[in-house]
Amino acid sequence: MVIKKIKRGSVLLLLVFLLFACEQPGGAKQYPFNYSDAIMGTSFTIKVSVLPVSLTTDELKLKIKNLLDKLNGQMSTYQQDSELSLLNKNQSTQWIPVSVALYSVLKEAKDISDLSQGAFDITVGPLVNLWGFGPAQMSYKAPGDKLIQQQLTKIGYYHLLLDDKKWQVKKEITDLYIDLSAIAKGYAVDQVGLLLEKLGIVDYMVEIGGELRLKGKNIVNQPWRIAIEKPTAGKRSIEKVLPLTDLSMATSGDYRNFFEQDGVRYSHTIDPRSGKPISHKLASITILSDTTMKADALATALMVLGPEQGFKMAEEKGIAALFIIKKDDMFVEKATSSFINTLR
Repeated sequence: MVIKKIKRGSVLLLLVFLLFACEQPGGAKQYPFNYSDAIMGTSFTIKVSVLPVSLTTDELKLKIKNLLDKLNGQMSTYQQDSELSLLNKNQSTQWIPVSVALYSVLKEAKDISDLSQGAFDITVGPLVNLWGFGPAQMSYKAPGDKLIQQQLTKIGYYHLLLDDKKWQVKKEITDLYIDLSAIAKGYAVDQVGLLLEKLGIVDYMVEIGGELRLKGKNIVNQPWRIAIEKPTAGKRSIEKVLPLTDLSMATSGDYRNFFEQDGVRYSHTIDPRSGKPISHKLASITILSDTTMKADALATALMVLGPEQGFKMAEEKGIAALFIIKKDDMFVEKATSSFINTLR
């Protein structure tokens, strides 16, 4: 058995080069608010071009930190006493009331699951762990079909029922495990953006784990310039730079988190329908949307569906998506009509 070294760790699948090109005589302009820290097992950066005179940087940092801590306490799988962790530990098959925030994310997740016919599934965690891409130490070994089939019986988004009238949920399988890592960061980005807007801030960029919400202009009164990373393992370079404003963006890819065994590459992106890593030629996908939560989930869904099925769905549903597809030793870009029109 031959096993190649895994590419793992905290990686932003979107290379957030903030290309401001704002050099001025005497140095670059500085953002009046530029806040970076860690949350949800990743990093975040928030930039504000114009800060209201009634608000200090320390006050704004505290408001943002309190909001992110609250959201982490609702949706983290690493925090043992979070609302989501307690829901996962709950063995009841009765209706369980949840917070409006958690319910909103679960509802969006179900909608994307229905839209993608199960390619997006927040209950896929047991399979992710089985393949060694969960929080435990890597096994560097592909599991057998019997183990995969056993884990498939424990997943299925359709086993989580939602009650829109009472904001409660019900698990049909007692040990159903929910992981919101492919959608919660997007929700958090949106909530921080809404907080900034309530405080009178109209020019900002919020980024958490590579997921983005962009409003207004950057510090030189131009659209925010965001670069998509070329999906090559082992090095970082720019594939494409987008001038963006008043929308959200998320990118998903399979080029940094994987292992190879006996000449076969196993991606960290697991198809919930088959229980196995994706094996198609789609290297990266970028979504533009009205909310980061939606963009976040759609990026994962289309990454699972691949270059043919994914593009067909995105085109039919009017999703603004840029596919970067492996072709021999090169990459080919393929954009949906909505993506092209959004950038006009």
